[in-house]
Amino acid sequence: MSDPIPATTSGPLLPLRMAAPLAVLAGVLLWLAFPPVAFGPSAVVGVALLSAALWRASVRRGFGLGLSAGLVFFLLLLEWMRVIGPDAWVMLALLCASWIALLGAATAVVTRLPAAPVWIACVWVLEEVLRGRVPFGGFPWGNLAFAQPDSILGAWAPVGGTPLVTFVVALIGAALVSMVLAIRRRERRPALGWLAVVVLAILVPVALPASAGGDDVGGPTSATIALVQGGTPQTGMGAMDVRRAVLDNHVAQTMLLAAAIRSGQEPQPDFVLWPENASDIDPFADAAAADAISAAAKAVGAPILVGAVTSVPGNPDGVWNVGIVWDPVAGPTQMYIKTHPVPFGEYIPFRDLVAGLIGRFERVPRDFIPGSDPGNLEIGGVAVGNVICFEIAYGEVVNAVVDGGARVLTVQTNNATYGGTSQPAQQLGIERIRAIETGRSLLVASTSGISAVVDSDGGIAQRLDEGEQGWLTAEVPLRGELTLATRIGHVVELLLCLAGLLALVVGASWSRVGRRRGIA
Repeated sequence: MSDPIPATTSGPLLPLRMAAPLAVLAGVLLWLAFPPVAFGPSAVVGVALLSAALWRASVRRGFGLGLSAGLVFFLLLLEWMRVIGPDAWVMLALLCASWIALLGAATAVVTRLPAAPVWIACVWVLEEVLRGRVPFGGFPWGNLAFAQPDSILGAWAPVGGTPLVTFVVALIGAALVSMVLAIRRRERRPALGWLAVVVLAILVPVALPASAGGDDVGGPTSATIALVQGGTPQTGMGAMDVRRAVLDNHVAQTMLLAAAIRSGQEPQPDFVLWPENASDIDPFADAAAADAISAAAKAVGAPILVGAVTSVPGNPDGVWNVGIVWDPVAGPTQMYIKTHPVPFGEYIPFRDLVAGLIGRFERVPRDFIPGSDPGNLEIGGVAVGNVICFEIAYGEVVNAVVDGGARVLTVQTNNATYGGTSQPAQQLGIERIRAIETGRSLLVASTSGISAVVDSDGGIAQRLDEGEQGWLTAEVPLRGELTLATRIGHVVELLLCLAGLLALVVGASWSRVGRRRGIA
């Protein structure tokens, strides 16, 4: 007797006339999980519908259906890129959608395997890991985990990191499909099994310890930190054209904060956080900018972590995006250089080839040069882990500062370019899931909003919305213990990716055998 071929190698679950609109609807539902709607469970339904559309499809059909879902999803999600230009919006959406197309082809393959929902969830993780790294350092915006700060599924983040959250979201969605299929076949035991998977995936993280413990670093247990949102005179592509006004706004708000401290209305902070590009004028080259920052630091009586743009010594064609610790007595001391600059936004790959083709690139006359060290800074006696803007979406950047001993996280960002769009709210969702993942309070300062104080459970303790000017002062806990995610999250990610690759190899092999026997 020849080796049996699993029954799961039969033809597609749905005809194309049904699968195609289902894939488009899945793209819409995935988008609804993110701001401006921000209904996290919608991602589960989106995965379920896309999985049903792809179930046992051919690789070619899977690629096409995945591309359709991905284009709808990313065109809606990245609508804020229209500020840069419709061509940039469409090209970035198409790049990201191409990864969902590959995910669609991979899903079509692994649905031929037993326990298909597990392998579907693994290939979702694999897709996000690759999209977050390739090309030019990747673009992880839109990862399933980033839609879950308000969902119970976000509780998986401190256990295994954002890759585990994505795995669970995708597992539940695909398990629902398997459960419905089992019910249709009147197979009670498999239906109950997949129902149990769904229930456990929702309930288990609540009972798991998030902290790995063992890191009693001593020292203070809390710190008082102030953040300033000075505002920009305008938003959009020209938001930073009036650089001096932006710096003056942040100095002015800091002076008002200093007056409130002297009058007893606000507590004395250990340090003050300014946003990215608060000084788009190089304070090392411009004496007036340096004097203004020094005056603000002296008035508030605390160091200021200043977001600035500076020239690179010895490199006239390069600049740095930095966070500078500006002491009220010693002046500039430590500095963090952004390690993950944005391609085509902060530097131009293949500049000689493409710079002359698109006039927008004239706004980036010099490339931002990446730093090499994580943003671990000692500010006012506080061990701070600092990241700049889009870096918050990259797990390796955040994990590096936690590994370096950060007890609180800060994010310096400049969202003025995307004022009036969903980008600031989407970024805040990522910041909230990072706070949950690391078990640390997180403070984000933006030039024009959204600035916020985020608790370690992802809750927003205080915020300044877009267009507001002012400051926030908060006493936040300083945590030295590590979550399980910060200890083993990279291992979880690796294992899930390897499982996805193995499932693809086995699924492709079974598909070839099935085709030879005329049943695939």
